[in-house]
Amino acid sequence: MAVRRLNHAVLYVRDVARSVAFYTEALGLTVEAELPGRAAFLAAPGSLNDHDLALFAVGSDAPGPEAGRVGLYHLAWEVGTLGELAAAGTWLAERGALVGSTDHLVSKSFYAKDPDGVEFEVMWRVPRADWPGPDADRLRPLDLAGALRRWGPDLQTGAAAGSAT
Repeated sequence: MAVRRLNHAVLYVRDVARSVAFYTEALGLTVEAELPGRAAFLAAPGSLNDHDLALFAVGSDAPGPEAGRVGLYHLAWEVGTLGELAAAGTWLAERGALVGSTDHLVSKSFYAKDPDGVEFEVMWRVPRADWPGPDADRLRPLDLAGALRRWGPDLQTGAAAGSAT
C-alpha cells in the first residue's frame, strides 16, 4: 500500500467556536459543515476535499498538548506565495500565537500555537530548482526579507501553482 497525501486532519479542541474563529482568521479556512458546539469541518480555499480540518469539542477541562510526549507535534499548512507567508507571520505575531520561524532551505516557515496550544506550521515551498543538495543543514534562521528579495512576494509555488514543485 502506498498513500498519495494527507487528506485531512482532525483535532480535539476545548471550544469549537473559538477554534473555528482562530483557524478561519489565521489560515483563511471556511466552515463547510458544523454541529454547533460539538464539531466543525473546515476547508482551505480551492480545496477539493469535503474538509481539510475537523474540530471536535472535548470540553474546557480537557488537558492540552504537552511537549516531549508521544503524539502530534504539528501540522504544516502551505501558502502559495511569500507575500501570504509574510502576512500570516504578521497576523500570528500580532495575536501572540507565533512561537518561531525556520528556513528549511526547501521551505520558509512560521510556527504558531492555536488557542488550545496545538502547534502548527505555515510554510511556503521554495521552487524545486532552488532546493539544495541532500547534505545541506535544513534548520537555519528565517531571513524573510532576503527570501522576498530573491523570489518576490507573488511567486506561486507548490500546489498553488498547479505544479509538483
